[in-house]
Amino acid sequence: MAKNKNLIYIAVSIIVFIVLAFLYSTPVFTGKQLFQHDIVQYRGGAKELIDYRADTGKETYWSDSMFGGMPTYQMGSRFTGDIIKNIDSKLNFLPRPVNYIFMLFAGFFLLGMVAVRNWKYALLGATFFGLSTYFYIAIAAGHNGKINTIEYFAPLLAGILLVYIRRQYIWGFIVTTLFMGLQIAANHPQMTYYLFLALGFLFLSELIRAIQKKIPMKHFLISSGIIAASCLIGVGMNSQRIMANSEYVKETVRGKQILTNDSHTEGNSGMDKESMLMWSYGKLETLNLFIPRLMGGGSQEPEGKEMMTRVQELVQENVSSQAEMDRISKGFGSLTYWGDQPGTSGPAYQGAIVCFLALLGFFFAWKKYRYWILGATILTIFLAWGSNFMALSDFFIDFVPLYNKFRAPSSILVVVELLFPLIAIIGLYRFFKDNELAEEYKQKILLYVGGGTLGFVLILLIFGKSLLGFHTENEKTYLPPFLLDYLVEERFKLFRIDAIKAFIYVAIAASVLFLVLKQKLNQNIALLIIGVVSLFDLWTVNKRYLNDDNYVDKIFAENPFQTESSDLMAEKVQGNPNLEPILANVNVNKTLETIAEKDKTHYRIFNNILGTFSETNTSYFKSSIGGYHAVKLRRYDDVINEYFQIMDSVKVPNILNLLNAKYLVLGGPEQPQAIPNPKANGNAWFVSDLKFVESPNQEIKSIGVIDSKKTAVIASSDKKYFEGKPVQPDSSAYINLTNYQPNELEFKSQSKTPQLAVFSEIYYPHGWKFFIDEKEVPYIKADYLLRAVHVPAGNHDIRMVFEPEVIKKGKWISLICFGLFILLSGAGMYFLYRKRGKREVAGV
Repeated sequence: MAKNKNLIYIAVSIIVFIVLAFLYSTPVFTGKQLFQHDIVQYRGGAKELIDYRADTGKETYWSDSMFGGMPTYQMGSRFTGDIIKNIDSKLNFLPRPVNYIFMLFAGFFLLGMVAVRNWKYALLGATFFGLSTYFYIAIAAGHNGKINTIEYFAPLLAGILLVYIRRQYIWGFIVTTLFMGLQIAANHPQMTYYLFLALGFLFLSELIRAIQKKIPMKHFLISSGIIAASCLIGVGMNSQRIMANSEYVKETVRGKQILTNDSHTEGNSGMDKESMLMWSYGKLETLNLFIPRLMGGGSQEPEGKEMMTRVQELVQENVSSQAEMDRISKGFGSLTYWGDQPGTSGPAYQGAIVCFLALLGFFFAWKKYRYWILGATILTIFLAWGSNFMALSDFFIDFVPLYNKFRAPSSILVVVELLFPLIAIIGLYRFFKDNELAEEYKQKILLYVGGGTLGFVLILLIFGKSLLGFHTENEKTYLPPFLLDYLVEERFKLFRIDAIKAFIYVAIAASVLFLVLKQKLNQNIALLIIGVVSLFDLWTVNKRYLNDDNYVDKIFAENPFQTESSDLMAEKVQGNPNLEPILANVNVNKTLETIAEKDKTHYRIFNNILGTFSETNTSYFKSSIGGYHAVKLRRYDDVINEYFQIMDSVKVPNILNLLNAKYLVLGGPEQPQAIPNPKANGNAWFVSDLKFVESPNQEIKSIGVIDSKKTAVIASSDKKYFEGKPVQPDSSAYINLTNYQPNELEFKSQSKTPQLAVFSEIYYPHGWKFFIDEKEVPYIKADYLLRAVHVPAGNHDIRMVFEPEVIKKGKWISLICFGLFILLSGAGMYFLYRKRGKREVAGV
């Protein structure tokens, strides 16, 4: 009876999560969709991939849409036999973002049920976790892969705890394997990596407990073996994805450096430290886990508009010289954010009540949870400081495997956002339910922590201006007193409102706990009050960053690259900052569309209006010189940094010719101009002059000054390629593209002499195969980043095709691992069924 009643409560909790998720996302009822910046960029960059899939029913693992061409592994490619990803799709069946919110709630509910085995506390913890502000900021930005990964944090940890803590080996194996597989399928390795840094503390905690004989060493070894097997199988179910990305990442900005210069050395792996640590949390900024506007909110808060109006008035009233204006402009950054990061979309707010209960949890929770959660919390906070704690960051970058592959250390706070709700509900459960904790101890800790927390907030309210400053060093250096004083006062007002709220929320929670302790209040009523107040707190803060303004009509969400404007569109766009770029870019999009419709051959466009390397409008209509992607191929990124950071009027055109930029889009958004580039090299050309160089630095320097139609720059290490392959000039020789698909290109050539054919296609050493008259031949890299192949004299059919072996191998490993998971899970369930049957027979 009790079991059935518990199932009813669980079902009701699931319904509550669905209702809350829909209530937060009410515009979905009217058919509106989220407008997310990164998803807009994805739609442009992945257009060729999506079109190819729709036209052929097949998948291409290479696309020419961005950066001259790159693998699609990080662009939404699908893998055949990818069963685990299909399961992920089924779990995320609700409309976006309802699906993410619901899964965040439901996943933590499972963790709560494992940790405390009480649906009330699990439900409360689910709202603590599922309403963490950072998640809503990420959803608004379009970081769907990140949120998709985070939604499996809690259930994965639940599976591990089932094994280590609950000793339910079979169920633990099933849950751990399933959610490990789902987490990897969500395809955000950085988030998974950060989670496992924290889980390392759980492993050490269990090892120490075994050494201290608090748990049997046999149990620890069996549990660790089960978890290791679960993780391996979960990873194995994603073999295609992992193997392809592992192969790809070596050739990207996350892989080894190729060049040697001031910022990095050839052969070093990962990104340079400056790029890695650019988004580092300030030490004091960490307190915005507790007070959201401690350092302001996002860089673009609504209050900033009113502040800017007043700033302009003050400048007009007080500034009389251009020199002073220039000085002021140097000091200006964001009006509504004054932390250490270059900018931010909002704070990683965890909730005042959640932070308060987490502090209590470190005193009340069982020791088997307390110490590893504390250790993981401290480490991740320190790592989030990044450049503000270089001793630790340097150690991890230099000595901890894979850490230097990831940027934006501030995002590691997702671990805290998982662990604080967990320790909070465990501590709260013990406070209410565990008689081992003496009432005097509870009262003392509640007094100290509650009083200390409230006192801390009061100190900030009274002495905040001197303690927090409310300005940046840059502002202090360049802004005159009349502006600095105004900013400090307005920012303090923003902070004060949130600080007072935090004081009230913590006071309510502490009072409720005290009343329960004195038996003046029912525990269930106390949980309800804490839940409602915390829900109100997090909900209202989250609505600053993800609200109805983030939803737009379906036509804008699915086709943000409009080519026609109208009064109706202008009416819909008016006042919505998310949609304003759509209207502003209509003329540019129309120009791109016109180019693509008039010239359907294969070429690239250089768009210098929208920000070449931060837009995918161009990619939506045609292959682009630029694009928007965090994991570009290293060689292409090197060329961008070498030539496009400083627009040399001679060298840049040479690079554009090399990359077959047949059209340049110049001018402004209102009157864009499409300018044909007759000097573009075309899709392929023959060269007979080879310039051998000794280093990658010489290679990249040479391509900006040579006549690339006549000369190819070749690394000296490829000299042996030309043994027995002479290259001789023939002015009548030609090579033409006859068929183009993103993963297969066909050419016809004619030459009286042997030639080196250079292709305006990006060199990638894995998966591309060259065939001359259907006989596979080796190829080399030329001009630092292009493909080249030796072509004998005569008439020839040349074909290059992208057939990565890693996809084929990975598919079978994935299927075998999923089959192993089903087999072992089935055997485990059968064992449990038999065991249960024996107990029933025995009358147990």
